[in-house]
Amino acid sequence: MDLDAAEEESAPEVHVPAEIDWKMLDKSKFFFLGAALFSGVSATLYPAVVLKTRQQVAQCHVSCIKTAFSVIRGEGFRALYRGFGTSLMGTIPARALYMATLEVTKSNVGTTATVRLGLAEPTAATIANAAAGLSAAMAAQLVWTPVDVVSQRLMVQGGPDSPRQYTNGIDAFRKILRNDGPRGLYRGFGISILTYAPSNAVWWASYSVTQRLVWGGVGYYLCKKDVDDRSETTSAGNEMRPDWKTVMAVQGVSAAMAGGMSALITMPLDTIKTRLQVLDGDENGRRGPTVMQTVRNLVKEGGWMACYRGLGPRWASMSMSATTMITTYEFLKRLSTKNQEVLT
Repeated sequence: MDLDAAEEESAPEVHVPAEIDWKMLDKSKFFFLGAALFSGVSATLYPAVVLKTRQQVAQCHVSCIKTAFSVIRGEGFRALYRGFGTSLMGTIPARALYMATLEVTKSNVGTTATVRLGLAEPTAATIANAAAGLSAAMAAQLVWTPVDVVSQRLMVQGGPDSPRQYTNGIDAFRKILRNDGPRGLYRGFGISILTYAPSNAVWWASYSVTQRLVWGGVGYYLCKKDVDDRSETTSAGNEMRPDWKTVMAVQGVSAAMAGGMSALITMPLDTIKTRLQVLDGDENGRRGPTVMQTVRNLVKEGGWMACYRGLGPRWASMSMSATTMITTYEFLKRLSTKNQEVLT
């Protein structure tokens, strides 16, 4: 019994990097670097978004690979970036609004849950992450929904089921506004909130929990290794400090796991939202179909599994996006910290 206790006391602990909150950030550096970094991430992942959108509006099921070959063969490689300029112009302010809301909410809710409610730190962090993800998604949709409507119209035009109607993003914006009014730019806003707000809440809460579990596994692995084999892990007394590669790997794996589950859960809502946003506002003298009509049309076309068209690209896109987003985001926060000494 005493031997076990002595072993437990002597077991080294993994030093998990400290959380950087809103008050610790240099705001101008945070937003400027964030715009540059996330523009690069958006450019990398944009083709997967185009393929996902094409699959969701198709009248019959076509695999992701066939869709990609069909687009490139019929319209050229540039078609995979159709609407990217419009998307990027809207993504920068939307990301800024998202990040600001996320960090402010996370900081305030975390403090309230810990201090006033007396909750344990892990529980408080999970609640704060969920609340921050929910509020950030709702705020960002004010910008993202019109950008989605315009960019998705550009993504699908030129395909077999959608002749070219718009010359560029500005032309699409004007025509949608003229034909459907401001409501046309916010088509699918309600279901976007229903899709992205819970999805973000689940994702950030899952990320918080998953990260702790992964760190637990990393800690167990490091503690079992022989001290001489810890080539890139420094230990001070009874505490081990993982190197930056380990930190990024843990964040990336945690984000990918959370992103994949979020994609699976919210896929039907995303398919319905895309259909609503892409279809013309005035069809046969009437307004575009309602949510229920869209669901019925999908079920007629391919059963309930039609709601999961584009799951492959969306799963890959969200997992890669989550991994690149969180590693980029955490890197951005460390670059933007006022006092770099707090990171050690």
